[in-house]
Amino acid sequence: MSENPFGGMFGDIFSMLGQQGPDAWYTTATQLALNIARGDDGDPNPLPAERSHLEELAPLVGRHVDALLGVSVAPSVVAVNRSALTIGALAQWRPLMEPMVESTSALGDSLAMGDNPMMSQVAATLGPLFTGFQMGSVAGHFSERAWSLAALPLPRLDAQRLLVVNNLKSFSEAWSLERDEVYVFALAQEFLASLVLTQPGTSDALRALLIDTVRESTKAQGDLLTKLQSMINPDDIAGIMENPESLLDGIEMPEETDATRAINAAASVLLAFFDAAAHEITEAILGPRPALVEAYRRHRRSDARGEDAAAALFGISTQGEHHETAAAFVAYIAGQHTLRAFDALLRVDGLPNAAELSSPDQWFTRVTNSPLA
Repeated sequence: MSENPFGGMFGDIFSMLGQQGPDAWYTTATQLALNIARGDDGDPNPLPAERSHLEELAPLVGRHVDALLGVSVAPSVVAVNRSALTIGALAQWRPLMEPMVESTSALGDSLAMGDNPMMSQVAATLGPLFTGFQMGSVAGHFSERAWSLAALPLPRLDAQRLLVVNNLKSFSEAWSLERDEVYVFALAQEFLASLVLTQPGTSDALRALLIDTVRESTKAQGDLLTKLQSMINPDDIAGIMENPESLLDGIEMPEETDATRAINAAASVLLAFFDAAAHEITEAILGPRPALVEAYRRHRRSDARGEDAAAALFGISTQGEHHETAAAFVAYIAGQHTLRAFDALLRVDGLPNAAELSSPDQWFTRVTNSPLA
């Protein structure tokens, strides 16, 4: 009797996957993500006129960001389609996901497989493969309506700014908003996010918080052995490829811990600051925009499945009361000290902790008296 319990075509599939090398999971993620991102409309490129108009507004918005935080930023932006944002997201998230991939790669060595090396190979192969499926599904759905990488406050490897023009256009049309107000707001939001999240100190502080939350999030995704067993049938893998949205149903938030409270405090304040500052800059350029404020609030809180799933992979919750608390935190600091106080977010010690989320004065006192201030 053969030692290969799968045999035939399925055994050949595992042999092929096992020979693809350590980046096979990322290739799988990219292919699946792009398939989702293209969608029913084929993911057209932004119209040249829309691209040009966005680029024309960028220097004006950049000057306001400079004035707010006292740091000069290059006012460059790239108008892209969903596929390009998907590729950008995967590239930025990859270093944060690699610990999860490494843990699933080692699964075959940790299981008691007896004298059956094929079972160990299956476990070691399917773990990273499943992670690739999951990450690809998340990245593809993330770009379905996200405007830019600013939707998720994660450390960035570079300052490239990508804006999905067609998603901005869809938002403005859905809420009957002027194109310019949406463009200015989205530009300001992305310029601010890019500036803060590429700072060495800030990005290092976020990465430190994410070490524990990514590990906890990996556990929260469920018993990997159960998932591996469900994928032993090739028909199940084919089903995942045909309906990758099903992977989003299996992504869960880890239980609340000190680590998740810490990352959610930092992430929610970052998002609240990006939004508040973008609204202030939009108002400075175009005047009050109450309809935009309300439309964006509803946009962020409804039908955000792709963004929510992406955040959950890193142990971050993009919904919940802590976001209301963070908005109040930012509004209080802005009222007492102006938004310029958030230049502290450019430093390694600038992120608020969980206790400070409900005590903005405590955060302000700490960052003001910091030797790095």
